[in-house]
Amino acid sequence: MLELFTKYQELFTLPIGFVIVAISANQLARLFQQIHLPLITGLIVVGILTGPYLLNLIPITAPFQLKYINDISLGFIAFAAGAELYLKELKKQINSIKWNSFGQLFITFIFGVGALWLAADYIPFLANKETKVVLAISSLMATIFIASSPASAIAIINELRSKGPFTQTVMGVTVVKDFLVVIMFSICLSFTQSALKESAFDFVQIIIVLAEFVTSFILGFFVVGYALKTALSLGIHKRTKSFLILLIGYSTYWTSDWLAVFSLEKWGHALFLEPLLICILASFYVTNFSKFRAEFLNQIRSLELYIFVAFFTLTGASLNISVFVEVLSVTLLLFSLRLVALIFGSVGGGLIAGDPIKHISIGWMSYITQAGVTLGLATVVSNQFPEWGTIFSTAVLALILINQFIGPPLFKWAIYQINEARTRGHQNNEITKEVLIFGFEPQSVSLAQQLMKKNYRVQLATLKDKDSFDDPTDISILYLKSLGKDDLSKIDFSNVEIVVTLLSDDANLLICEYAYHEFGTRELVVRLNHRYNSKKFLDLEAKVIDPSTAMVSLLDHFVRSPQATSLLLGMDQNQDTRDIEILNPNLHGIHLRDLRLPSDVIILSVIRGGQTIISHGYTRLRIHDTVTVVGLNQSLDDLEFKFIK
Repeated sequence: MLELFTKYQELFTLPIGFVIVAISANQLARLFQQIHLPLITGLIVVGILTGPYLLNLIPITAPFQLKYINDISLGFIAFAAGAELYLKELKKQINSIKWNSFGQLFITFIFGVGALWLAADYIPFLANKETKVVLAISSLMATIFIASSPASAIAIINELRSKGPFTQTVMGVTVVKDFLVVIMFSICLSFTQSALKESAFDFVQIIIVLAEFVTSFILGFFVVGYALKTALSLGIHKRTKSFLILLIGYSTYWTSDWLAVFSLEKWGHALFLEPLLICILASFYVTNFSKFRAEFLNQIRSLELYIFVAFFTLTGASLNISVFVEVLSVTLLLFSLRLVALIFGSVGGGLIAGDPIKHISIGWMSYITQAGVTLGLATVVSNQFPEWGTIFSTAVLALILINQFIGPPLFKWAIYQINEARTRGHQNNEITKEVLIFGFEPQSVSLAQQLMKKNYRVQLATLKDKDSFDDPTDISILYLKSLGKDDLSKIDFSNVEIVVTLLSDDANLLICEYAYHEFGTRELVVRLNHRYNSKKFLDLEAKVIDPSTAMVSLLDHFVRSPQATSLLLGMDQNQDTRDIEILNPNLHGIHLRDLRLPSDVIILSVIRGGQTIISHGYTRLRIHDTVTVVGLNQSLDDLEFKFIK
């Protein structure tokens, strides 16, 4: 009885303890964001600190006993990677993805083999071996050089809410090359076995590998993809669907492991299905060939933080610091060789694809991070070649550790340099738009305070003397002596997107003309005093509000459509309406029905060339269309970033 109690205690103690560590890691890792490092770097560091080689809060057996957490996470991450491959949005990046993948696969490989051959005397598992063997082993390491980490890439992209051509290319290349690397590795593995045994090249092994990949493709696209679609179609609670999605991903990895063990015992040869490929293809099927892609994306967004915290904390705890110290000198050499090979491959692929120079110059920073696939390949080498494979895999493990620290910050920096990042608005002072209001009165003060609650930066300009009224402490006030050009030039209009004028018609016209002609301010909102002056403002494309008719019109709408009017006036704190201009070139020509809209967002209208067009599912968007949408505030923030980037 006591033994049974102890067994169950061990069964539950470790998972509960890991959950507590993971929750703490999530909080501590946010400190790294304050010094502009990625969240996953913080999670890995906390994992290392709490792992068996330092504080020992997570025991050395945890990676084996908690393997199901790793499998669940990898399945989910593969689903998230496949969901990024939305063909209608990627069609303009296909050429770039194709040639960058070519550069990563072949240019990096060829340069890596050559560099390793030249440096063979300084690398323990290559030193003192004949040329044929050195080239064979170098081909294995060069293949590992190519591999990247979809998990780390997705974590950085989601943290920064990155969107644009550069991000789409990086994600596409990372996903495509990671499962092509496995084919390359299998070919190089057969070549190495032949070189060491001095036997003929084993084509049968290559055929088996190709058959495994074909089977993985069929299972992913038709079996697991259909299972995902079925789970999403069920009329059950959202959390139950989340559980089913994670279960499907875990089942894929569990089945792959079971088949490898069963086939080895039954036929003496282990059959490997590639679970990463299966899950990516299943997600790709749901995203592109089903009507559930919007709900699927919502499920991914709702789970991603929990999965990333668990996965990267456990990854950090699994890294052996003592091994890292032992092979540090060799690892630094391998890191340098890989870095140079990646730069050549990335630059070469980018030049062939005709990518923008800025993308070419820093694109290599996106592919440094390595994780699960790399470790899996190194493990195969260690098992196949025990005489030198142990130090080979140890060096690769240390290489992963360095790449996990250096890769994410560089990728984050690259996204910022390309200007495709937008961090989540957790801080109250996040600037979304800058508004300048002319006229100090109760209405202008109320408007300023309401806009500030919605994260607008607001300045209020007045002609009144500074001591003639009580200065609001929460609003920035600009005191002007006049509305002459000299006084207006002292105001920084360059960042002002919206000007609101609440003065006399003549004063309003002076301000609007100055903002329109000198700075091309996009939005001019005018409170009209006399109707006969309206044409002057309409010629400046201003939005004119006539107080004499506005109240009657408002009451009329309240009578005829009280729910819609309440929504438009922002009476529902959770929902809002927003006009968003389409600036993302990847959305040009796409049908409204093909947009990946959050499930709580509805498109109300599309304005093109100043005219409202009757929109339906087959309406094609055009650059500079203005789309009026309604939905939850957070979803509208996400959608606005998607439309403008």
